[in-house]
Amino acid sequence: MGVEEPGLPTLFEWAGGAEPVRALIDAFYDRVEADDLLAPFFPGGVDERHRSHVAAWWAEVLGGPTAYTDEHGGYETMLAHHRNLGITPEQRHRFVATMSLAADDAALPDDPEFRAAIIGYVEWGTRLAMGNSVRGAAVAEHAPVPRWGWGVAPPYQG
Repeated sequence: MGVEEPGLPTLFEWAGGAEPVRALIDAFYDRVEADDLLAPFFPGGVDERHRSHVAAWWAEVLGGPTAYTDEHGGYETMLAHHRNLGITPEQRHRFVATMSLAADDAALPDDPEFRAAIIGYVEWGTRLAMGNSVRGAAVAEHAPVPRWGWGVAPPYQG
């Protein structure tokens, strides 16, 4: 289920496709591995398999190919990875800030509309992940992978 925005490129297309999205994920996890608050979630570092799967998730969320759903189990798999992690508000905030910095590192488009859309997703997703990470949380067991769009500010094209 995707957001309907006829005539607009997807966020995936605006980002430049799979390679820039993968660059975002690599830049993010490179920062995570060096971060004292986030690195403990990944003892021994973030391996290639994890990076690849998260890049597939992000590509799908941003309106690209549905590989995460088709090959890795979709929403239910992502939910399982966050259960019982006990994510704190401070860790959630650091995740969001680190993703914003990683978007700069990866040289993603820096127009305000695009950045607002991806950070909007990060804010939304991390708040759900934090809630779902509480031991014994009542969670939505089944849902589609979100397909994020431009929201209130479509791309500015002068």
